[in-house]
Amino acid sequence: MLIPDSDTCYRAVQSKDPRFDGWFFTAVRTTGIYCRPSCPAITPQRRNVTFHPSAAAAQRAGYRACKRCRPDAAPGSPEWNVRGDLAGRALRLISDGVIDREGVPGLAARLGYSERQLHRTLVAEVGAGPVALARAQRAQTARVLLETTDLPIADLAFAAGFASVRQFNDTIRAVFATTPTGLRAKRRPGTAPDAGVVVLRLPYREPMQLAALLDFLGAHAVPGLESYTEGVFTRALRAPGGPALVSLSAADAAVRCEVRLHDTRDLVAVVARVRSLLDLDADPVAVDAVLGADPGLAPLISKRPGLRSPGAVDGFETAVRTVVGQQISVSGARTVLGRVLAEHGELAFAGEAWRLFPAPDVLAAADPATLPMPKARARSIAALAAAFTDGSVALDPGADRDAVRAALLALPGVGPWTADYLMMRTTAHPDVLLASDLVIRRAADELGVELGDGQPAWSPWRSYATYHLWAHLYADLWRVAA
Repeated sequence: MLIPDSDTCYRAVQSKDPRFDGWFFTAVRTTGIYCRPSCPAITPQRRNVTFHPSAAAAQRAGYRACKRCRPDAAPGSPEWNVRGDLAGRALRLISDGVIDREGVPGLAARLGYSERQLHRTLVAEVGAGPVALARAQRAQTARVLLETTDLPIADLAFAAGFASVRQFNDTIRAVFATTPTGLRAKRRPGTAPDAGVVVLRLPYREPMQLAALLDFLGAHAVPGLESYTEGVFTRALRAPGGPALVSLSAADAAVRCEVRLHDTRDLVAVVARVRSLLDLDADPVAVDAVLGADPGLAPLISKRPGLRSPGAVDGFETAVRTVVGQQISVSGARTVLGRVLAEHGELAFAGEAWRLFPAPDVLAAADPATLPMPKARARSIAALAAAFTDGSVALDPGADRDAVRAALLALPGVGPWTADYLMMRTTAHPDVLLASDLVIRRAADELGVELGDGQPAWSPWRSYATYHLWAHLYADLWRVAA
């Protein structure tokens, strides 16, 4: 990954600029620690610092995390959402916990490359191989669990993805220069909620229209799967080890994320999916600078600085919701999806009303005639479910965007608009302009904005332009002035 040149990096460190947090990390030779650029400590002398593209790269070079600025907890680099190449796809899958579940061979197999090629590419791009990147992620997960739960140390080590307690202890000492017991002693009173529940603060880069984003998700909430009450968005999701329930709300310059897990080993995957859903690793300053340079979009950017492009927690679910929602109202789609959920979804937790969205094989086995929708749309859902079941379509963080789009277009009832919308939502593609969308065209006409040739001047942030144009005409879905 290309990080800014050394002089730019050092100027960012001198100014304590938080916009660069997650883009690169500053390692200080004289102290042996690495920091985020905004670390409030005294600025080290230029001759004593080096810059690294990832926390794993700094750890690999022998540096330990600063206890003051907690650099491993910085928002992720927004570059990986832009890029659809091998490194970008691999980083997204590692964030989803694939190495902990399937190992490096499983990661390489998903990507269609050899382990050697994968390792070489990641070292060249982020300064560390897949094992080191997963190790850094496990260390951060372990610290969160130490500081927010009462899990016994041995259970916690395996929940964070470590293969042994000894490996866990050694990593904590190397990364944080303390013991697991030392980290747990710093826990604030009241931070250990009910068993199986973890409370996190998920950072992001300012500015951010968090209330608007939660409003958007709440407006599309499917009864039984999701709820939105008094600024808190809650939903059930299918994690690798079982059901999970997440509640999201605003905190001080962060998202308060309460996670209830069936299997604590799912924390990494669930947090990665929440970050994708809320687009927390975006660089809003870069996005707004490009889009705001267009005189037609500038008023929208000024009205809603930091508007995000929502992602997804489940590719199949989002695909079904998109197909069901074609040519009907949002409320109508919620009603239909609620009926599908009630008929084919499974209970997430015994004795509770939360349900998991039906798995692909469940809907593939269902008689399309029994689905509460027109026959043609039911056949599209059946074909989509069959494609996910046999693996011919997979909308996950490691998806090859071009290949997936082509596979989607081969399915009945999936046209360019649907395929492009799914690229935007499920693969975190930041550069999709839905120029054929009637609402987008109406908004563009009202603003005097040209959509011809796909507006290359807005690249690589055309997905954000799409949401700004939607928000212009659907201000009731966004908690900002119309």
